[in-house]
Amino acid sequence: MHADRASRTAEFNAAFRAAESAKRSSRRLFHDPFAARLLPPALRLLAQASIVPVVGHGLIWLIDRRWPGVRTSLIARTRLIDDWVQDAARAGAEQVVLLGAGLDSRAWRLPSLANLLIFEVDHPNTSSAKQRRLRELHADLAHVRFVQVDFDREQVAERLRIAGFNPSRRTIVVWDGVTNYLQREAVDAIAAWAGRLSRGSEFIFTYVHAGVLDGTSSFHGAAEMLRKVAQSGEPWTFGLRPEEVAGYLQPFGLRLITTLNAAEYRLKTMGPEARQMRGYEFYNVARAVIDRS
Repeated sequence: MHADRASRTAEFNAAFRAAESAKRSSRRLFHDPFAARLLPPALRLLAQASIVPVVGHGLIWLIDRRWPGVRTSLIARTRLIDDWVQDAARAGAEQVVLLGAGLDSRAWRLPSLANLLIFEVDHPNTSSAKQRRLRELHADLAHVRFVQVDFDREQVAERLRIAGFNPSRRTIVVWDGVTNYLQREAVDAIAAWAGRLSRGSEFIFTYVHAGVLDGTSSFHGAAEMLRKVAQSGEPWTFGLRPEEVAGYLQPFGLRLITTLNAAEYRLKTMGPEARQMRGYEFYNVARAVIDRS
C-alpha cells in the first residue's frame, strides 16, 4: 500500500459499487453516489464505461470470469449489511463504528445514519486518501470522525476514546472485508473490545472459511484468489469455520444471530437469479449482538 493512497482492494470494491450504482434504480441493489468520485482516474473511467450497455456487459463478463464471485459477493453483502445497519439504527443505536471503512460512503448514503455520530476507522493511508477526496467533493464531514489505526499494531479502543467514542452508548460496529488480512491476535482484540460495548450493541463482520487457508476445504476459484491477493501484497492470513463462529464469539460476550456465505447472501439480496452465480462461497458475513449476562 502506497502512502496517502487507498488500498487496491478498497479501490476495486468502490469500482464495483460504482458500477452497481450506475444501473437503473429498478435494477440496482443500492445507490452509492460517492463511489465513482472517490476512485482514482483509471478506475473511474472503468466505472463510467460500465454505464454503456454493450461495453458494460462485456466488462462485467470479464470481471466475473477473471475473479469468479468477487463482484457479486461484494454487491450482495453491501446490500445485506446496509439493511442490517439500518435495522439496528431504527432500533435505537446511537453511534456507528465502521472498522476498515475503505472508500464506502455508508456514513452519507444511508438515511438512518444521518443523525448518528459515525467513527470511520481505517489504515492511515486509506483514511488520508479518502479524506482528501471527500474534501475535494465538498462532502459534509460534520458527523464523521476519522480514526487512523493499523489493526495489527495499534489499539483501536484507545484511538476511538481519543476521538470521542462513548462505549456506554448503544453502538453498531461494522467490520467489512478486513479480518482475512489480519493476524488472529488482532481479530481477537477487536472481538474482545466489541464484547465490552453497551448491551444491545451489534457487531457485524466478514470472514473467510478457514479451510481455504489451510487447504482442508475446496471452493470454486479459491486457490486462484489466494494466489492473486498474495501477489498484490495483501495476503489473507485469518479465517474461521462457520460452524465454529458462535463458539468463537461467546467468550467475548457476543451472541451470534446469523452467519451466511456468499451463495446464501446473494440469494437473500438478489433473489432467484443468484442461483446461477458461482464463486466466493468461502466468504461469509456474520451478525452478532452484545449479550453479556
